[in-house]
Amino acid sequence: MNSRTATTLMAVLAAAALAACGEKPQTGAGIRSDAPPYAGTGSNFTQAGWKAGDKASWESELKARQQYGQNEYTRTQTK
Repeated sequence: MNSRTATTLMAVLAAAALAACGEKPQTGAGIRSDAPPYAGTGSNFTQAGWKAGDKASWESELKARQQYGQNEYTRTQTK
């Protein structure tokens, strides 16, 4: 292999390696909905006491989840 072919090959490999370093633009277009979160999703997998569309019920379920389900101090038991 002569030096010109080796140089061309190295240039192609360098260009391919640098092309892989590109970053896709982040447009921030995620899931968007005009419906409030307490309106529900229509899924069958919901908490038993929660009523879709009732804001007070939604807030009480979130409060209970935060207090009992996601609070490590209440989940651990002292013996």
